Amino acid sequence: MPEQLRDNYGRKLDYVRLAITDRCNLRCFYCMPSCGIKFVERDELLSYEELERLIGILGGMGVHKVRITGGEPLVRRGAMEFMERIPKISGVQSLHLTTNGTLTLPHIPRLAQLGLASVNISLDALDEDRFFKITKRKGLQAVLESVSRFADAGIPTKLNMVVMAGYNDEDISAMAALARDRDLEIRFIEEMPFNGKSHEHQLYWDHRKLRDHLFAHFPELRAKDREANSTSQMYSAPKWQGSVGIIAAFSRTFCGTCNRLRITPTGMLKTCLYDDGVLDLREILRNGSSDAQIEQAIRTAAAHKPKDGFEAELNRTSHAVSESMATIGG
Repeated sequence: MPEQLRDNYGRKLDYVRLAITDRCNLRCFYCMPSCGIKFVERDELLSYEELERLIGILGGMGVHKVRITGGEPLVRRGAMEFMERIPKISGVQSLHLTTNGTLTLPHIPRLAQLGLASVNISLDALDEDRFFKITKRKGLQAVLESVSRFADAGIPTKLNMVVMAGYNDEDISAMAALARDRDLEIRFIEEMPFNGKSHEHQLYWDHRKLRDHLFAHFPELRAKDREANSTSQMYSAPKWQGSVGIIAAFSRTFCGTCNRLRITPTGMLKTCLYDDGVLDLREILRNGSSDAQIEQAIRTAAAHKPKDGFEAELNRTSHAVSESMATIGG
């Protein structure tokens, strides 16, 4: 049996996030500058065949959880057909999707049929004007309808809200309240500096302030046991169907149990969200390397995974974080 992929701290790496495109139909300012970003050319993206080969290699190393993300993954032609093939790859036990929810509505029956294990929907506001102010696009109702349809289809559904002072903090309580009557996970995320700009990041809504705000409005909430490798601390109440949680993405309180690898649209392997890439998989995929050689290269990179996001940021060759979240997949 192949040796389970582990890092130099003994952490089992069994989860990969595949960003299949850097393109998106929204223009959320916390993800990219208002002028947009320079999207990569088609031949710079990993092809679906290359992605499937990588999933197979990783599956042979015990990486069994696959998440498809972007950009917005559904803007890439053929994304649905690609996702339908993933569960058939040896080693894959669960397929997950992260999306902004604006394009998912017609695909939900197919996603349910292929056995999608869960969907994460990025939703930063419940008010039309605030939604437009953040995304520079309309589409809130399509997202809300998708949330209902996913839940009705029995697909575990998580809503991710990046909390930003002066933009959507008015919606925190209303967003949390959605979990009272629906089996949803509502997760509030600290804002991160991956917005395509280079400047010092100032955080107002940190995980402590978010927790205090939630408990002030919902004193009935109680902490749930933290699941292994979870990035969020979840809370619920006896009469609630769903739960709410906080992801300390900037404070990085969860790094000690990290089990993730990330692969960018251009094939750069990241062992931490905050590093600037540790292995060019596209290069070794296209230079004639064998599966065994690619596996060894991945194992070597994993053996140098940093202890946490602070160490990864310190080790960056490009120093300050300035890339867009759309280029790395989150």
